[in-house]
Amino acid sequence: MPLDLSRIQAICFDIDGTLRDTDDQYALRLAHWLWPVRAVLPYKNPLLLARWAVMALESPGNLGFELADRLGLDGHLDRLSSGLHIRRHARPSPASLIIEGVSEMLEWLAPRYSLAVITARGEHITRCFLDEFALRPYFMVVATGLTCRHTKPFPDPLLYVAGRMGVAPGNCLMVGDTSVDVVMGRAAGAQTVGVLCGFGEESELLRKGADVILKRTPDLVDLLGETNDGQSGVAGDPI
Repeated sequence: MPLDLSRIQAICFDIDGTLRDTDDQYALRLAHWLWPVRAVLPYKNPLLLARWAVMALESPGNLGFELADRLGLDGHLDRLSSGLHIRRHARPSPASLIIEGVSEMLEWLAPRYSLAVITARGEHITRCFLDEFALRPYFMVVATGLTCRHTKPFPDPLLYVAGRMGVAPGNCLMVGDTSVDVVMGRAAGAQTVGVLCGFGEESELLRKGADVILKRTPDLVDLLGETNDGQSGVAGDPI
């Protein structure tokens, strides 16, 4: 169903595939590993196979985070991923990739809405990304995988950030690239936007109940728009 723009007072963003170009980063890394065997690959194109593999791993990856949460192992998973992240960045490595237009989008949104981050990743990894691209000042609150008792797809993180921002959950808009973002948002009573610049597919996002699908996260500016009186309005065509 169409978004009720008059309800939106706060916007919550996932990171991987929504603000951070995670799938391209992983695909490029995998393509580099596949380069020596490119002669036996379809169309002799390592990047084509790498992108398919990254997309195929999206659902099991989300399932792993949820299972760890249910079993009470999310703390161990967070420490492991943070440790690997620190070790990997102790030596030179390519910078993280930010989706083009995200900084400009946040600059436009911040004076108009309360903004938050909701991610299943750990605090260290989240902080590194936000600091690397000077995004932290845009967000009133950041909820990582261990902030609440349960993480996505449970509604706990969105309920938490809504409370911290002083906004009713129903007046929040959850923006993410996977089905768990949509499921969490709907469970909390928020409206949801699915974006196709990450791991998710349009059919799955719609099946889980996304209110709107956008090709890229920065298209949110066109969706919300701006009327003459400074209030939100429609100025673009979502998919």
